[in-house]
Amino acid sequence: MNTNPVKVPKARFIDDYLLYLMSRASHAVSSEFHEQLRRKGVSVPVWRVLASLVGGEGETVTGLADVCLLQQPTMTKLLDRMVRDGLVQRAQDSRDRRVVRISLTQRGSDMAASLVETARLHEAEVLARHDMADAGPLKDLLRNIIVRHGRPRRG
Repeated sequence: MNTNPVKVPKARFIDDYLLYLMSRASHAVSSEFHEQLRRKGVSVPVWRVLASLVGGEGETVTGLADVCLLQQPTMTKLLDRMVRDGLVQRAQDSRDRRVVRISLTQRGSDMAASLVETARLHEAEVLARHDMADAGPLKDLLRNIIVRHGRPRRG
């Protein structure tokens, strides 16, 4: 009979590193949703812009770039295409004419509503897989991390 204890390999640093775990979990779950977007013919950056504008009164290009995790020149080119496709519109800010605000058109709003429903269903499916009826505390923690460690929002 072998009495030597079984050697359990030591976990790699990365396997217990919070930032890696958050990123890896986000990537795994987002990939599922991104596949649903692909099947609908919607790119991830377009989805992010649409979702960012739902429920708002317009956003600046800089603000959208920040929220959508894109560089401002990339955001500007994306918005040009979205304007051309009739999804968003540009308008001068009512308080500061130097500022341009981006908002949804009716077509963009309709598309966004459908995609938000798809996103909500996907989120519910993910939570159900983990016996989480309420993701509120986790969302609160993540929002707190973003506020405390993120760049200040502009626009």
